[in-house]
Amino acid sequence: MMDSEAHEKRPPILTSSKQDIAPHIASVSEMKHYLCGCCAAFNNIAITFPIQKVLFRQQLYGIKTRDAVLQLRRDGFRNLYRGILPPLMQKTTTLALMFGLYEDLSCLLRKHISSPEFATRSMAAVLAGTTEAIFTPLERVQTLLQDHKHHDKFTNTYQAFKALKCHGIREYYRGLVPVLFRNGFSNVLFFGLRGPIKEQLPTATTHRAHLVNDFICGGLLGAMLGILFFPVNVVKTRMQSQIGGEFQSFPKVFQKIWLERDRKLTNLFRGAHLNYHRSLISWGIINATYEFLLKII
Repeated sequence: MMDSEAHEKRPPILTSSKQDIAPHIASVSEMKHYLCGCCAAFNNIAITFPIQKVLFRQQLYGIKTRDAVLQLRRDGFRNLYRGILPPLMQKTTTLALMFGLYEDLSCLLRKHISSPEFATRSMAAVLAGTTEAIFTPLERVQTLLQDHKHHDKFTNTYQAFKALKCHGIREYYRGLVPVLFRNGFSNVLFFGLRGPIKEQLPTATTHRAHLVNDFICGGLLGAMLGILFFPVNVVKTRMQSQIGGEFQSFPKVFQKIWLERDRKLTNLFRGAHLNYHRSLISWGIINATYEFLLKII
């Protein structure tokens, strides 16, 4: 009788224990894509920020790489990492959303929409990119802090945000249209081509080989997308370097830049070669870090 009673009491204890652990495991599993994306972004920004700053000067002024480097040298080492806080905040947040929302939305859409997987994943990628655009003010402030014309107006992120406040909330989202276009379509291409490209690489049999393949896959995609959307980023940078005044449309700003650069495609793509190498390194780091962390978390 006692053995029977003991046997009957054990299952509830074990069940209770499993019920306590299950939500915690589910919670970690649901958040890991966000966490991995955040850490991948931090790792990338810390390494590649000086390269991005050289590229920014070329996009804004249409100058050669050597001239952009000389500008930064004149600014001094103290100003080399000036403006790193906004991209650090923006990229860690947006990449967490990019990877996390893409996975969550893909699952959600597959459950509720009966359409080809390519269509649901593309829709999830566009929606994730659109959500990322909420943090455009951080990209906006980064642009202002990196432009040497504004060095005497504010010295840190807080002052830059404060300087925009008097112009209204809309001022924080100057350049939103190119950001939305870039985010949505680049996400579709990145997530859509990442798998097929990796399949074409030599089969990995070790952890190191997997890491190398992930770096190559992410790097090639990033470099390709960097070149493809380079003119969009040139227009976005010009729009976001302005404080106050008229809000000009994307076509109008593009036309102005096109005329300024003598209607030459080569002048419009000044800095593209550096952007290619920066994107190759950046997205290689991001993809390799993300996939590595995904396996160990």
